[in-house]
Amino acid sequence: MPGARSRRPPAASIARRWLAVVLIAMIGYAYYHPLRSWFETRSELHARSDEVAQLGVQKRELLQRVQASGTLDNVAHEARQLGYIRPGEHLFIVKGIKAWQKAHSRIDGGGP
Repeated sequence: MPGARSRRPPAASIARRWLAVVLIAMIGYAYYHPLRSWFETRSELHARSDEVAQLGVQKRELLQRVQASGTLDNVAHEARQLGYIRPGEHLFIVKGIKAWQKAHSRIDGGGP
């Protein structure tokens, strides 16, 4: 059977096909790095945007705390915590409070 033989395409056609495959591979390689960089940058941008939003919330909370701590009552409370007294007041330092409470709790028979 002379017609049953498979016919092979010409060498020029095979070369063109391989050239097309190589060109497509080179174009794909050329686009790979910029696309990867773009995706990484986009991901980093989203992460930074989330961080900026969190820092904005933190800033608002800190500003509220600063405004609240600026009131006269709050400043006076903080000053007393540090041991400051107002002019004209007398400072008394009482020591042994725990021992006194312990001694009186035994006498009273109850708790402090």
